[in-house]
Amino acid sequence: MEFEEEVMEPVSPLGQYCNSSVLSISVLVILEMGIPIDDSQTMSLLRDVFLPIHPRFSSIMVNTNGKKQWKKVEVKLEDHVNVPIFPSGLSLESYDRYFNDYLSKIAMERFPQNRPLWELHIIKYPNTNAAGNVVFKLHQSLGDGYSLMGALLSCLQRADNPSLSLTFPSRKRSKMQSDKEKSLFSFVPQIFSSAFNTLSDFGRSILKSNLFEDDQTPIRSGDDRVEFLPITITTVAFSLDKLKLIKSKLGVTINDVISGIIFLGTRLYMQEINHESIKSESTALVVLNTRMRGGDYKSVKEMLNPETKMPWGNRFSFLHVEIPTLSEFTNPIDFVTHAHRLIKKKRSSYAVYLNGLLLELLQVAARYVTKTLRSSSMTISNMIGPVEEMSLANHPITGFYFVGAGLPEDLGITIVSYMGKLRVAFRMAKGHIDSHKLKSCVENAFETIFEASNKLPSY
Repeated sequence: MEFEEEVMEPVSPLGQYCNSSVLSISVLVILEMGIPIDDSQTMSLLRDVFLPIHPRFSSIMVNTNGKKQWKKVEVKLEDHVNVPIFPSGLSLESYDRYFNDYLSKIAMERFPQNRPLWELHIIKYPNTNAAGNVVFKLHQSLGDGYSLMGALLSCLQRADNPSLSLTFPSRKRSKMQSDKEKSLFSFVPQIFSSAFNTLSDFGRSILKSNLFEDDQTPIRSGDDRVEFLPITITTVAFSLDKLKLIKSKLGVTINDVISGIIFLGTRLYMQEINHESIKSESTALVVLNTRMRGGDYKSVKEMLNPETKMPWGNRFSFLHVEIPTLSEFTNPIDFVTHAHRLIKKKRSSYAVYLNGLLLELLQVAARYVTKTLRSSSMTISNMIGPVEEMSLANHPITGFYFVGAGLPEDLGITIVSYMGKLRVAFRMAKGHIDSHKLKSCVENAFETIFEASNKLPSY
């Protein structure tokens, strides 16, 4: 096949800044396998299932007459598959350390530019969470989290019945809320409120990205080369049923609840490490999808349709959200209700779309995004996962999570739901953040909020 004769696709501005000399962002998707891994089908699955998903998985980024384009090439699968060798006969806890060190190693490595920007890592050693792990490393220039997650899910099947499609939690709003939004008397005030919030949020984001930085704290070192330093990854799983009980008691959303837990847990950690940081100015950079709201993952065929509302590609933006201090609230559930009010206000703002448009227009977007990330204390990103257990080549997947790599920040938090659990992953700068203590503080925040909400009457 003469790949050179094929029409090459231009790389989007967002795709270019994700893969530049200034910034190189990747996503690690970690699948926890329920049984020991048999990798005999690896090459055939990659060739027959994974590569056909999208042309970018068989393409490299080239510079043609000053313009970056995707050029299709012949894929040597053996160059993309890695099966590390660890010492044999160790304890599960020892393999935890080897696995985490391996994740840190591959997270710091940049992709070679002479082959497609993805890798597969098969770790056959058991640890405290799984009988083995499969790790996909995918460059952000291939597509954003929505696109890449949709692609990977198309490779997986329902463990109970492969002939059935995976299903996802409903995002439908209550009838009462929908009726209220359609009310004529509430429509006009909403327009003015939305316009004000948009201008306010957009202006604050511009100022924050260019002029102001968060304070240096136990979660923000201020190191200008933090993206090149080793990382530590730890996760915590929360019961969706318990989160729904808190949600019901307070009359908020699951996103409000988990945001409140993260904000409280982070502040508890900061106070425990350095009491002087309790009043520090800290913000979370919330990464948001700029596609039209609503809807579950689409098939790759649907995403490639130019008329679809959920197209393939990099379509994300961000908003700054202030992390409340412990001195502002005396009741732990106030962190949840505060998150609810804040997120509701942000939801009526279209600043996220203006930020996304700005990234498309800026010629120096990579430097702008790098400065924005460095100026904030952490990023938060969340995805919705399937309700049912998944399998890969007849290997049940007991859990999964994802983390970002190559980001110029000390703390990144990613959230995904799966099989009745909400998995929160913390990617931290090794040496600056105590992973065990931060995890303990977030778990403590959850228990504190859960106990406090149980004492309240139902909403």
